[in-house]
Amino acid sequence: MPVKTFGSAVYGIEATTITIEVHISSGTKYFIVGLPDKAVSESMLRVESAINNSGYRMPRQKIVVNLAPADIRKEGSSYDLAIAIGILAESCQIESDLLDKYLILGEISLNGDIQPIKGALPISIQAKKENFKGLILPKANAREAAIVSDLEVYGVENLTEVIGFFNGKKSLERTIVDTRDEFFNNINNYESNFADVKGQENIKRALEIAAAGGHNVILIGPPGAGKTMLAKRLPTILPPLNLYEALETTKIHSVAGKLAASDSLMTVRPFRSPHHTISDVALVGGGGHPQPGEISLAHNGVLFLDELPEFKRTVLEVMRQPLEERRVTISRARFTVDYPASFMLVASMNPCPCGFYNHPEKECLCGPGVVQRYLSKVSGPLLDRIDLHVEVTPVNFNELASDRKAEASDMIRQRVIKAREIQTNRFQEQTEVYCNAQMSPKKVREICKINETGQNLLKKAMERLGLSARAYDRILKVARTIADLDASEDIKIEHLAEAIHYRSLDREGWAG
Repeated sequence: MPVKTFGSAVYGIEATTITIEVHISSGTKYFIVGLPDKAVSESMLRVESAINNSGYRMPRQKIVVNLAPADIRKEGSSYDLAIAIGILAESCQIESDLLDKYLILGEISLNGDIQPIKGALPISIQAKKENFKGLILPKANAREAAIVSDLEVYGVENLTEVIGFFNGKKSLERTIVDTRDEFFNNINNYESNFADVKGQENIKRALEIAAAGGHNVILIGPPGAGKTMLAKRLPTILPPLNLYEALETTKIHSVAGKLAASDSLMTVRPFRSPHHTISDVALVGGGGHPQPGEISLAHNGVLFLDELPEFKRTVLEVMRQPLEERRVTISRARFTVDYPASFMLVASMNPCPCGFYNHPEKECLCGPGVVQRYLSKVSGPLLDRIDLHVEVTPVNFNELASDRKAEASDMIRQRVIKAREIQTNRFQEQTEVYCNAQMSPKKVREICKINETGQNLLKKAMERLGLSARAYDRILKVARTIADLDASEDIKIEHLAEAIHYRSLDREGWAG
């Protein structure tokens, strides 16, 4: 009767349990069936060397390994350890009484060492759902898998340890992680702080509004004005991750293989800053063996695109749908996977190729029409999804040399949290809306009501400043967030006026 061991396959950010059946009969060849890819097919060579080098015997008979369910394609090298244990159990070299109680995963080196895998956290979650007693996997992945409570997680370094465990000759050290303690002790573990930033109070105010309402923001200014430094500090004023968000974010980074061996749970919001040479597949995800892209790695955090016009237009355009739907779907002939992609987009750019258009001191060297052509690299539909356009000016010497301490991130974050609490109560009956930036046009009309004086101010602003029609809803959303920061039930004139100020790129003649 064939011996069964159990492994797992990850599709998207969810895991599926795979049954590895091993049968040994008369003959001489090895066979792996059940839609294996090249890496799985090659596993028998690794397994044979590892078994022999660990002091055990690889059977010189016909070995058939079936990976069930057979209609799901099996990819990667994480099945090596389960196959090796199955072969040893079928050849009566180890006991098989405990095999049905554990998921076994790991890539095997030729000398029997166990190498790390991807997706340990979703595999661990699935193992608990299916009532497995525990999980045996590489030591480098043990802390990540041990986040799931009530599941025995054993990290192993070589094949000999696993054989000794099933034969009852060696006890393995269980990895235990106190998830809540780990989460709450590291929830504010940021290295940067807004207190480090000299001056730029108006930019800090704009980023506070963006954080409070979940708004996308673009920073426009000359080189060296502090755009990147300010953007990197935005996660420090966003509300802390809750435990559900932390688990979801960790799953994505686990699947992508981005977690270090010392990490167990992501406790701070991610900040991703891809280079402008990135491809569209690397940004949104996909590939021959689909993997999450940068927009999914930034889920529940910030995606920062520095020098926005330098990105290829096709790369920027593929972001438009995920920005609206907050998820990306990767479709292939045999399957479809979904990756979450709810992130705040923060972009920065120079106002022109030389960088000094509208600079208070330096002269722009760009010729007629050059500035407009440079800005037109960023399409209207993408700008339509960015609520705040913020002009950044250089900091003068007096501000840089000042000893005055700037406001710390913690103080700004408290105001942001209070504004988000107001929005949570406002949208408690909406399943897909969590902050002001996510309101539909219909919801904007219901919630962002302004009086006649406000209507007149908005009308004059659109006429005099030449604001585009797309700016109308954006201004109302931002004004609603500013009102929430003031704990005001109504949108007042000063809230509208400040929101209008954040529509630089919609103004006619801004770029000459």
